[in-house]
Amino acid sequence: MTKGNIRASGLNIIRKETAAITAMEASINDAFVSAVELIAECKGRLVISGVGKSAIIAQKIVATFNSTGTPAAFMHAADAIHGDLGMVGEGDILMIISKSGESPEIRALLPLLISERNKLIGMVGNENSMLAKKADIFLNTTVSEEACLHNLAPTSSTTAQLVMGDALAITLMEIKGFGPDDFAKFHPGGTLGKKLYLRVNDLYIHNAKPKVGADASLKEVIMEMTSKRLGATAVVGDKQELLGIITDGDLRRMLEKNANTASVHARDIMSSTPTTIQKDALAVEALEVLRTKDISQLPVMDGPLYAGFIHIHDLIKEGII
Repeated sequence: MTKGNIRASGLNIIRKETAAITAMEASINDAFVSAVELIAECKGRLVISGVGKSAIIAQKIVATFNSTGTPAAFMHAADAIHGDLGMVGEGDILMIISKSGESPEIRALLPLLISERNKLIGMVGNENSMLAKKADIFLNTTVSEEACLHNLAPTSSTTAQLVMGDALAITLMEIKGFGPDDFAKFHPGGTLGKKLYLRVNDLYIHNAKPKVGADASLKEVIMEMTSKRLGATAVVGDKQELLGIITDGDLRRMLEKNANTASVHARDIMSSTPTTIQKDALAVEALEVLRTKDISQLPVMDGPLYAGFIHIHDLIKEGII
């Protein structure tokens, strides 16, 4: 195949799957509403099952539900009929995902699931299947064709299942008012977790706290900045209110303009309207300010009072960037 043919093939696959997803809008119907309401009222877990590629999709959907505030568990359809059915509790809701709705494992499992104890949702791509007919709620994920050249490999159909799972999970997330703070509790690890919960207060307290008074001499300013090694110092009043800051750049600009430095004081060099951030702000907010202003450090405030500095290196060290 030529490069052009390869690109054309890739685009054709994307377009087929896009068409399949677009056609799914008709499946966001009364059955979808009923499924969302049923799961929202569930006192137990949503137990999701499938076989083959649908089992893999089921595991991903379970992970999405769990991370967005809806307790869920995976049960392989083949293992269910060999003992795993015991994991289903009285207050649980069952969901089976299948393209055909007729695989041997599912046909063997269905008679064991049909009872008044557990409601059954069927996410299936065949409305005439045993699963579609036996389920209490039928979620239609039928696709007109797979993206596969021979209409064989599960492609469009598994994409449709993923999209339906996402639609359920995120709708439930909205209904439950599941917000960023809740999300952070379930994602404490890695960069994502840090962006959601790590605050300026967690970082700046480990840094030195450079500060001078407004009457400090140039020598005192330089000594403070050198000893604290943050490339800046705060200029504070008697009550620790922030009057301004002095950076390395401020010093260089002053020295370029002023040959007589003996009479220079902190008030003469400082920037009196510095950009600041409150100590309870998210660390990722501090990063956004640093990037927007193209600066490397920010004075941290505790209300109206100066508390310290956060440096871009603090954020790099934590992997926020």
